[in-house]
Amino acid sequence: MDGWVGTGRVRARETAGVLQIAIDGLTTQAKYYKPLVYEFFRKEWRGARPAWGDFSVEIGMEYTGDPPWLDLDNLAKALLDAIKGYAFHDDAQVSRLLVERRPGERERITIDIRKVG
Repeated sequence: MDGWVGTGRVRARETAGVLQIAIDGLTTQAKYYKPLVYEFFRKEWRGARPAWGDFSVEIGMEYTGDPPWLDLDNLAKALLDAIKGYAFHDDAQVSRLLVERRPGERERITIDIRKVG
């Protein structure tokens, strides 16, 4: 699956063993992302099924202008809860987690999920 899947604010693709997710726009309410991403996977995603084993997850929040006041730990928890059951069976399988805020060309959240080992 080389191309992006998704018609709304959430898109995803699998490439070279990495599940990439992109979410357009930012809000300071981390709880907003869980139903948004969950609904994308439930309705639009037809890629790989969840797997067992350890995973590495990298979450990047890209912003323009001043960085928004958003707790990155709350963002990570909401996103991990949303992809649980689609990328992996349980978020306890995440053995490496990187969450960062960085300036970007547009406001979005990116998630890269890789199986470890």
